[in-house]
Parts: sequence; structure tokens; C-alpha cells
Amino acid sequence: MHPLLIAVPGALTTVGVIAYGALHPRAQLFGQTICRTASPRKLAITFDDGPNPAITPKLLDLLERHNAKATFFLIGRYVRECPELVRETIARGHLVGNHTETHPNLFRLTRREIRIELRLCHDAISSVLDSPPKWFRPPFGMRNPWVIPAARELGYRTVMWTLLPGDWKEEPAEWLIPRLQPIADHAQRSLGDGSKRAAAGTGDVLCLHDGAHRQMNGDRFRTLAALEHWLPRWRDLGLEFVTIKEAVNTPAP
Repeated sequence: MHPLLIAVPGALTTVGVIAYGALHPRAQLFGQTICRTASPRKLAITFDDGPNPAITPKLLDLLERHNAKATFFLIGRYVRECPELVRETIARGHLVGNHTETHPNLFRLTRREIRIELRLCHDAISSVLDSPPKWFRPPFGMRNPWVIPAARELGYRTVMWTLLPGDWKEEPAEWLIPRLQPIADHAQRSLGDGSKRAAAGTGDVLCLHDGAHRQMNGDRFRTLAALEHWLPRWRDLGLEFVTIKEAVNTPAP
């Protein structure tokens, strides 16, 4: 065994715990997050890194065809460039949330730097909407002990996910489509027999991307194609497409 592993086992354990808390989507070590919906019938489809003039309008049309509502986590500097697209997103019944001003890895930032990133995006969105957003997602899902408290100071609830299929990767739609299969598998297990017992669990929060954080007009056509494939199939399985606000409301018994 490497001598360092013998000498500092406690330190290695601490590093592992911190890494889990910083990155794992269901970790609650650094503060409470939303990871699932309140019902297996509810699928919360979320999009990061927009608004994106090259894709977001097409995505809004696709969602409308399937009577699907979604939540868009926006980058502040893109909001300032595309305020009308943000307004259209809201007008079509979707929610928007804070995804920071410039999409940094917040784990590496100080408390002050985190507050600045959140506040700038908060102000950008608030200037477009009649009311400030209430939802926040950290870029890359990365958190440190100051991230969720900083978001809470602005009135945000932090949203993570159950499935991150990697739609930002330079792969064809044929690669992405099977990576969304777990949503259907979960629905079949939970809703397949139609019983109240089967419908008593929780549902999925899907994290996709309509934008690219490094530049405007990023190519996300694979995401569009994958949703064209899956939206009717998920609907046939009994899933409802909801915003994150609707997703966390506990269904009536």
C-alpha cells in the first residue's frame, strides 16, 4: 500500500466526504437540495445554460406540441443578450431559474465570489420578469459550504437532478436517446400496474442543456432530437411534464 494512504487515512476519508458533498446530485452535506419530484407521475424536465437563440425557440415549440412544461436555468450574461427570449419562455408557461452570471465552478470560489455570481444573474432575470426567480442550480452541480446558503439569502431553493445524460457531449442523437431510457424504466416500474401503491413514490428530475456555457448559439440539436423521440413515449407511459414548482407539490392522496 502507498505510504501516504497509511499515514493519512483520516484525511483521505475527509476528502472523500467533501467530494461526495460537492458533486453527488443527491448529497445534502452542504445544504438541502431538490433531487426528485413528489410523485412518480411527475417528470421535471430542466434545461441549463440558456437562453440560446439557436435552440431555445425550437425547444419551446416542441414542448408546446406535447403540452409539456419545463424549467430553464439561465446564465445571466445570456439573459442580458436575449431578454425577449426569456420573456417568451415565461409567456409559454415555463419557469426560469438562476444558473449564475458566468457559469463558474462554484466549489472553487469564495463566499463573496459566489454571492456576486448569484446576485448578477438574479438581477439580470429580475429586470426581465415581474418577480425574481425562486430556483437555483449550481453549474456542474458543484457546491461548497457557502453555495446553498448564498442561494438561500436570495430566496432560492437549490435544484439538482436524478438523471444527467451528458447531452452537452459532441455525440449524435442516436447516442443520447438510449441514455434517457432510465426515465422510461422508472416509469414502468412505478406506474406499470396502475395501483396506488405503485404511484406512491417519487419521480425524476432530468437535467438537459438548451445552451452552451462557453458561447452563445451552441449546438444542442441532439437534445432536441432526443426529446422528439422520448416525449410521446414518456406521455404514453403515464408521465406528466411539469415545472420544478409543480414537481415539489405533494399530490393529494
